[in-house]
Amino acid sequence: MDEVIIKSKKRKLKKKVKILIYLIVIIISILLIGVISYNFLLSSVSTKSKVISFEVESGSSVYSVGKKLKENGIIRNYFAYKVYVKLKGTTEYKAGIYKIDKSYSTKQIVDILSGDKYVNEGVVITFKEGKTIRSVAKSIAKKTSITESEFYAKLDDDNYLDYLIQKYWFLTDEIKNEDIYYSLEGYLFADTYSFSKNPSVDEIIETMLNQSNKVFTKYKTQIENSSYSIHQIVTLSSVVESEGIYSDDRKMIAGVFYNRLSSGMPLGSDVTTYYAFKVDLGKRDLTKAEINTYNPYNTRGPKMNGKLPVGPISNFGESSLDAVLNPTLNNYYYFVADKNGNTHFAESYAEHNKIIKELKEAGNWLEW
Repeated sequence: MDEVIIKSKKRKLKKKVKILIYLIVIIISILLIGVISYNFLLSSVSTKSKVISFEVESGSSVYSVGKKLKENGIIRNYFAYKVYVKLKGTTEYKAGIYKIDKSYSTKQIVDILSGDKYVNEGVVITFKEGKTIRSVAKSIAKKTSITESEFYAKLDDDNYLDYLIQKYWFLTDEIKNEDIYYSLEGYLFADTYSFSKNPSVDEIIETMLNQSNKVFTKYKTQIENSSYSIHQIVTLSSVVESEGIYSDDRKMIAGVFYNRLSSGMPLGSDVTTYYAFKVDLGKRDLTKAEINTYNPYNTRGPKMNGKLPVGPISNFGESSLDAVLNPTLNNYYYFVADKNGNTHFAESYAEHNKIIKELKEAGNWLEW
């Protein structure tokens, strides 16, 4: 009897040992998978070498820098980065411009940002989409020793403009029209650029035009086959950029503008009137006098039936260029955006006014 009890206890013990071993194996496996996954998430985003400039702005926390690294496709995973810097005890980075290779792991990138490896002899400037050349000039003046007046003077230099027209296929004599406020408005592509420590105006302009060339060249066949000139396409793209927020809306808006042009109607775009009188969007409402005054930019004014503005009114993103070259065909002639950025389309003026009334009654009317 005792022998049976002993054997039973041994079996139970063996069973418990087996269960314990299984649990240990499972725990080790989970930990191993976790370590492997964590190391993968800390690995480089690319096996190919590609050095880029990355700016750590003054006052940035290690976590805000991490989010920026993820947004720029430099690290694989923000959470893994966050865990790593916390475990490592990294609390700050020095402000500056760093040269980072996309083949570097998160650990290597943190080491670089934690050291004194920032590049002093350079400047990074971000130009946002939908901004006028006045905004471009201000950004340049803020980040470099170039004044706004020096930048504008270069835009008025006929010899320099002739040189650029010879160099870039998408620039034509239309940019020299005397009614145009700024010759290169709309042609300096919005992006983030790295320049030398003391860049010249020429370096900045041509670096931006080189990027424009990369984007425009993708659509070169469509542009050349269009019944509109490249200048007109760039001009309409800038208007579409300011009128629409979403890509699908921009294609619809482009279709509306083409309907208006082919029918000999004015574009009737508020954003062109704001530009005509050099009033920044959101600063104030337009006056009746401004709306009703002739200006080659003001498509709400007289003598502008069936016409585009004389030139672009801002820079723009690729989606706006694509919208102009590949519009959504429709039967609409009117549109209005509500305060949430949604665009409402109408075939008739009466329907358009009805939509406006409904938006106002619902408290959804956009007012500057």
